[in-house]
Amino acid sequence: MSTDILNLDLETAYTAVSETYKGKGDIHAACREMRGKSPIYVGDFIKQFGVPTNAGLKQGTRPTFALFGYKDVMNVLRDADTYTNGFIAEGLGAFFDGLIILAMDGEQHRRVRALLQPAFMPDTVNKWRGQIDHVIRKDFLEPMVPQKKADLMDFGLYFPIREMYALMGFPTDDTEKYKKYAAWTLAMVGGNQVDPEKIDEARRNAGIAVKLLYDAIQEVVVKRRAEGSHGDDIIGRLLRAEYEGERLADHQVITFVRSLLPAAGETTTRTFSSVMTLLLTTPGLVDRVRADRSLVPKLIDETVRYEPVATFKVRETAKEVELHGVTIPKGSFVQCMVVSANRDEEVFENPDQFDIDRKLKPSFGFGFGPHMCIGQFVAKVELNCAINAILDLFPNLRLDPDKPAPVIEGAQLRGASHVHVIWD
Repeated sequence: MSTDILNLDLETAYTAVSETYKGKGDIHAACREMRGKSPIYVGDFIKQFGVPTNAGLKQGTRPTFALFGYKDVMNVLRDADTYTNGFIAEGLGAFFDGLIILAMDGEQHRRVRALLQPAFMPDTVNKWRGQIDHVIRKDFLEPMVPQKKADLMDFGLYFPIREMYALMGFPTDDTEKYKKYAAWTLAMVGGNQVDPEKIDEARRNAGIAVKLLYDAIQEVVVKRRAEGSHGDDIIGRLLRAEYEGERLADHQVITFVRSLLPAAGETTTRTFSSVMTLLLTTPGLVDRVRADRSLVPKLIDETVRYEPVATFKVRETAKEVELHGVTIPKGSFVQCMVVSANRDEEVFENPDQFDIDRKLKPSFGFGFGPHMCIGQFVAKVELNCAINAILDLFPNLRLDPDKPAPVIEGAQLRGASHVHVIWD
């Protein structure tokens, strides 16, 4: 077994995933140009950016099309019968034994979603708000106050993982353990490579990480079942739940939990980086939000529209369809350019302007339709608590003039690597 994976630290794993999905080119500019030219692109639009897709190695081996408009993207993401997800089980899902909710369609998806959904609904999540806020302030931010300067990403990388793993039902008394689990999770995501020189090693490491995580989660699940499967967390709920008329076996619980972990921290971390970058680089905004905290949810929603972490989502056609006069054969890939739809001039006024006062309309940063992100309410509560705590504890928060300004980048998995700040 690779000692590199055993000793992989979270910062290294996170940076490796960021580099894998950073790609090349300006995805906003490319999409803006396409919206002016044509609502549909015949071919693999993503290829030019050099980033992996969840279609894995099958991308490029079958007809591929891309859509850029708000209504088109909404219609595809909404229609899960025509535009399916099953192919993900052979791409990214290959690392999860196919038991990944992203890769499920139809009745199977509806049942599993119904099984998991209650643990992620606002009523359940809001019960955790006090604990989330306490951990953010006491464990992370209050010890930083005397330093009067920081890279906020030193906090942003860790707090979502700490919170989400507690919500999952992992013991949180051993911080090094859950940091290790998070690093292994990112090694799985990093297994989806496009660089031919890195594919073999990345997939080998992903396979090792899958096994390590399985064993770690199994230890928790077996102990929890022996203790009576109590608790309002994900593992407790799954141990008590029924699926297709039967209680879930340990293997199913372990595999479901493992498949939820990639989004458990990483997506929230990237969203946090963009929220703080836009808050601190938009003139006058930080003072406004500090004075009126009711603006925090608007700040989060507008960030998710303006700079979605996942810039595109891929679907497979279950039957032949025709869009904008183009015939799309059954079994084709359709690339839904979320990053484009969120800035569609026909739907959003001044779409390239970051404006927390704009009239709220659905955007696609958390997806849309049946596969909408199951953890979005958790992410929003975590972000809300973090932003409020930072504004409370760091007086006169501003960018550090002696450090490079933060930059939101990435052709996929967008975010800022560093957000250097100072306070009084």
